[in-house]
Order: sequence, then C-alpha cells, then structure tokens
Amino acid sequence: MTHLLVTGANRGIGRELALAARARGWQVSGTTRGADLPEGVIPIRCDMTDIAGLSAVFAELPPLDILINNAGVIGPAQQAPLEMDFAGFQDALTVNTLAPLAVAQACLPALRARPGSRILSVSSQMSWMGYRKADRIAYRASKAALNKVMQGLATDLEPEGIAVALVDPGWVRTDMGGPEASEDPVAVAAGCLAIAERLTLEDTGRFFRFTGEERPF
Repeated sequence: MTHLLVTGANRGIGRELALAARARGWQVSGTTRGADLPEGVIPIRCDMTDIAGLSAVFAELPPLDILINNAGVIGPAQQAPLEMDFAGFQDALTVNTLAPLAVAQACLPALRARPGSRILSVSSQMSWMGYRKADRIAYRASKAALNKVMQGLATDLEPEGIAVALVDPGWVRTDMGGPEASEDPVAVAAGCLAIAERLTLEDTGRFFRFTGEERPF
C-alpha cells in the first residue's frame, strides 16, 4: 500500500490531498499543530517553526513512498521591501523554506526504505523570478528560496533514486488564498497528487504547474 505523508493536512490543499489519497486506499499520515485531520489520516503533531525538533517527530515513521511538503504561511501583514516586519519575514522563511528541508531530511530513513520514493514540495507562482512585483515579498522570497533548496536536494538525492520536484498550485480558494481565488482546492489537490504519483528521476529538480506542464522558475 502506498504511504503518503502530507504536511499541513488539517486545512486547504493539504486536507484535500489527504482526502484524495485516502479515497485511493492509500495509507496517509498528516502533520497538524492540533487541529483535526480527515478520518483515517494518521496524525503527526508538530510545529513547523520548531526546526530543531522535527527530526525527533519523524524518527519512528514507517517506510514512506511520497512526502508532500505542503504546510506554509503567507507571511506578515507588513512585508513590502521598504516596510518589512523582519520577525514575520523570518517566520515565513522558517515555515516555507527551512521546514520543508528539515522534514525531508528527517524522513530520509523512511523514504530510503521504499525504492522509487519521491518528494514534492508546494511552491507558488509568486516565486517566479521573471517579474519584479514587490507585494508579499517575504512570501515570494521564501518560496523562491524553497525552489532553490529543493533543486539542490534533487541533485544530492538523485544518486539514491529519490526524485524531488516542486509544484505551483496557482491561486487557490483556501483560507490563505481567499474566496476570490481562481483555482478549486479539490482540483488542485488531484493534480498535485497525480504529479507526485508519477514522479521519476526524469522529473527531478523540475517545477510543474498542478495541471502537469513544466513551468519556469
């Protein structure tokens, strides 16, 4: 049976990922800071800001086929380049950039126990380096940094046969995206899960839209 771990499985895209995977009959583990998870999802209580404590959280994880780094924050209310909440910026970097790498490292024993295992991290269209938009810059920067970290992880894990990729979910109707967002979280989750399921070493280090096509960094 496929075993999937989703971080931030209590709401938004993460919850829909967990529901979709359970509907396929998969074993699903999900992280939460305390909120309830969908029925049948194995809860893993943790705080993504506690980087030092994450290795202990996943120390007893059973063999793992797929890790989806989904947990994230939008960042502080004040995050313009000329008016920055630096403590909030640091929190965004911790949750959106450092935690996915720390979780991946902590899950490596479980991933190495399953041939062909893979890691998919949820990035953002706002990480794109091809324009100079300045709004939500802490969030944009944290996701751009996530992209680079995961590219490097893909390079280092390729000899072990573990594929690593990133996905752009678009602007999604969740608590973070708001009600005006264009993408349905159920459809986004289905697309992300399909990408995670088909990932091979040919895809490692690449960035995809949730609809499956590759997109530029």
